[in-house]
Order: sequence, then structure tokens, then C-alpha cells
Amino acid sequence: MALKRMDNVGIVVEDMAAAIDFFREIGLELEGQATIEGEWAGRVTGLGGQRVEIAMMRTPDGHSRLELSRFLVPLVVADHRNAPVNALGYLRVMFAVDDIDETLERLFKRGAQLVGEVVQYKDAYRLCYIRGPEGLLIGLAQELS
Repeated sequence: MALKRMDNVGIVVEDMAAAIDFFREIGLELEGQATIEGEWAGRVTGLGGQRVEIAMMRTPDGHSRLELSRFLVPLVVADHRNAPVNALGYLRVMFAVDDIDETLERLFKRGAQLVGEVVQYKDAYRLCYIRGPEGLLIGLAQELS
């Protein structure tokens, strides 16, 4: 049996509307929203009687998805939003963009903050990390032709 694809990356947020707006500004499309609850959902996550709002965001090419989750029950128990880039665990999501400067200009208006600086890697990429809504670490990469 072979791997078919990576289906999505999940991010837990407190402010769903702000997170949706931010990722729309990057260029993702809102595919749908739902509330997930019930005994079956708690069996999957091990959280028991959970109730979670989710929003599925899709990249323009349709190949990748980002699942935003806001837990109503049970409440969030840990906060990794201010962890440095060398912290253990999932680090960040990296997006390829056409114009990193233009993208940053739009995202700064939505509260994004540059972590370090925009740097050029050889003649291949311009790269940076930003903190988005709720301190989420996001990478941006502009391929140089």
C-alpha cells in the first residue's frame, strides 16, 4: 500500500474569523466551515465529548489544505504561540508566494510581524518567517527565476 497524499495541516486558533482572514490574505481559499462534535470525534482525538469549529482552507492549486480548529469543548490546555523557531514539535507552515514584499505589505496590515528579516538564499529564493494571528509562525518563500 502506498501513500496517496498529505491531506492537511491542522492549526488550533482562538479567533477563527481573524485566522480565516489572515490566510485568505496569503491566498488560501475557504473551502468550508463546520462544527465537529459527537462521540465518534472524541474517539479519534482521545478528548472524549469534544465540540470544535473547523474551517478548511485550500491552496489555489487545490493540492494542499490547512485545517483551522477552534476548540469549544474541551478548552485549550497548552499554548505554543511564542515558542522560538528551534522549539521541538511542529514548527511552521511555509507558503510559496509570487512577490514576498507585496505579500508582507498586505499581511502587516493584518498584524503580521517579521521574525528576523527577509533574506536571499543564493540565486534561488527570498525567504522570511513572520508571526501571524495569535503568534502563529508562518514562512514565506519567493522563488527567484
